[in-house]
Amino acid sequence: MSKILIAGAGGAPSEGVINSLLMGAKGDTVIGMGSEPSDLALSKASKKFYIPYANTPEYQGKLIQLLNAEKPDLVHFQNDLEIFHASLIRDAILATGTKLFMPSHEVIDTCVHKHKSYEAFKRAGITVPRNIMINDEQDLREAFKSLGNVDGKIWLRASSIGGGGKGAIPTNDFALAKSWIDHYNGWGDFVAAELLTPNTITWLSIWHEGDLVVAQSRERRSWTHGNRSISGVTGVTKVGVTCANDKATEVAINCIKAVSEKPHGIFGVDMAYGFDGVPNPTEINISRFFTTVQFFTEAGLNMPEIFKDIALHGEFPQLESIINPLPNDLMWLRGMDTPPRLTTEQGIRDEIIFI
Repeated sequence: MSKILIAGAGGAPSEGVINSLLMGAKGDTVIGMGSEPSDLALSKASKKFYIPYANTPEYQGKLIQLLNAEKPDLVHFQNDLEIFHASLIRDAILATGTKLFMPSHEVIDTCVHKHKSYEAFKRAGITVPRNIMINDEQDLREAFKSLGNVDGKIWLRASSIGGGGKGAIPTNDFALAKSWIDHYNGWGDFVAAELLTPNTITWLSIWHEGDLVVAQSRERRSWTHGNRSISGVTGVTKVGVTCANDKATEVAINCIKAVSEKPHGIFGVDMAYGFDGVPNPTEINISRFFTTVQFFTEAGLNMPEIFKDIALHGEFPQLESIINPLPNDLMWLRGMDTPPRLTTEQGIRDEIIFI
């Protein structure tokens, strides 16, 4: 039996991992740490430790203190900011005897900075929506001129570390776009891109020393609270559906190999469909599971357990297929203050009276 420390405990991205590990066969102990006490209080971790935010001077000392005191066998991080900063001090973490299972820092740096990953995709010849880094008003004017769709709209978002559609907005209004970037102090950070369709697919995978261990894709039907976001994007899936798309698999693998010659750890490729039906990569969620990972666990594919067994025991899963082993059309429903639900579209129709 092992002890695993999960960062960001209590938040949706980490609780799916914690729940999955607790559902595992080995009866491992799962402890949690985080920087939001109100989140920690909601976690199912057996112990919960407060730690300063990863971008503060106190973080390293407190993390090492916790690792030396609790001696977890493995520590795993679940948000880009902490992944980036923990990666910088990985030698100090490993010196405590706690294991890590993550890509090189160079790969992490490329993926958490979206424009760097965009450049890597482009160099590899992958179809990707054209991006323009917005350093000044002239760049913004050029973006509207060269990237606008038939309605003149472009997609703006922050390139720096952060999830949940950070700073994202679709607009055809130059004055609004300028004010939006001003509000975020985002000159030199924001990127403009061609606007794609709202249809998206994510390809979540685990690699070990260059070899693919397992990958599963799912399409997103809607975002939680998307109607309360100006962009319609919140980073939190409301309805997800398992699927298999050979082109998406090809694109995802090419993207991963574009940022890493020898992929190692977790790579989640987010793609949006172009109007021609081709999946275009928008980012790689590096070294972390997405928020709906418990979906796959409940469906029969426990990726956090696979990850942990590789990291701690060198044990690899025996699967009939390593790419999309789950059946298509399984559906994961999520809402506020209600347990998530694994079902199918037919299952929904069977229990609802339509009048």
